[in-house]
Amino acid sequence: MKKIILCFGAFALLMSFKSPVCKDLVKFNNWFSVVEVDTLIKDRISIRAISIDKNRVWYGADNSRFGYYDLDKNQKFEEHIYRDTLKLEFRSIAQTQKSVFLLSIGNPALLYQVDKKTQKVKLVYKEVNSKVFYDSMQFWNEKEGIAVGDPTEDTFSVIITRDGGETWTKLLSDKLPTNAQGEAAFASSNTNIVVKGNDTWLVSGGKKSRVFYSPDKGKTWKAIDTPIVQGQQMTGIFTADFFDEKQGFIAGGNFDEPEKNSDNKAFTKDGGKTWELIGQGQGFGYSSCIQYVPGGNGQELVSVGSTGIYYTTDGGASWVQLSPTTRFFSIRFINKNTAIASGYNILARLRFK
Repeated sequence: MKKIILCFGAFALLMSFKSPVCKDLVKFNNWFSVVEVDTLIKDRISIRAISIDKNRVWYGADNSRFGYYDLDKNQKFEEHIYRDTLKLEFRSIAQTQKSVFLLSIGNPALLYQVDKKTQKVKLVYKEVNSKVFYDSMQFWNEKEGIAVGDPTEDTFSVIITRDGGETWTKLLSDKLPTNAQGEAAFASSNTNIVVKGNDTWLVSGGKKSRVFYSPDKGKTWKAIDTPIVQGQQMTGIFTADFFDEKQGFIAGGNFDEPEKNSDNKAFTKDGGKTWELIGQGQGFGYSSCIQYVPGGNGQELVSVGSTGIYYTTDGGASWVQLSPTTRFFSIRFINKNTAIASGYNILARLRFK
């Protein structure tokens, strides 16, 4: 494995945070000052969809590829799903105990169920439409799951399963809030959907940057405005995460101007009913993926994107750049100090110290 060690002094890290945080040094004495990157897969591949399954990291990629990396054996398993002459790109992934689900972007949208033991592949949903483009997928439990895509009419394309992924049904437009003209989602890191218990949040961008909330696993929905930058095709919320049912974070920005770090981060403490900007002029600009750090009491988050890896210990008010050059699309934590990240031509294990 190729190993890159990116070190920043602990003193510099502490000094970069605002004084209100420093009074809690005892509480936050396990702050990260180093990120170590172990390359697991180095190949001509684009990976935006990853899912942790014990010792396996499942991934969906471009050129019809999917597979997993065994962290115990340090081995890669990879397969192709051939569909006529199509070169499929998988940017959505989700799993149950028995199966992994992969959803392609573009027309036609193809959703596959992969048996974890045999790797047998079965097509469980197909949608043909010139406007179809699916962005993200999650499961609430072993039976119920959801995927979201850009509007083919005047609402998000939302498909739901209630039988463990065997069949999927698209919600009728009258069950969803109407999207603004030019409002859609971004398939950047499979984090356009967040689920906690029965609660579900979808995020949008483009003409409007909104959060779509369902309290009942996709049966009813409400659209909520946010202060995140909006109005242009590549502006908006690219990623979201929730620490629990009340505390959440959204991020994104302007993909075309990745250094702009204002109006691109917001938090909620009431389950997404209201959102407040935070970290104005601080930290990253464009973010592809934001994730809460396990065991961080809802105050520690990590962002990855085109401007590197950023870290906060005060809920997003201030940030440090742990790596200016290591760029990833997506990140998922295994535990407080270990995460898996993916990007162009790479799948890596990150160790935060």
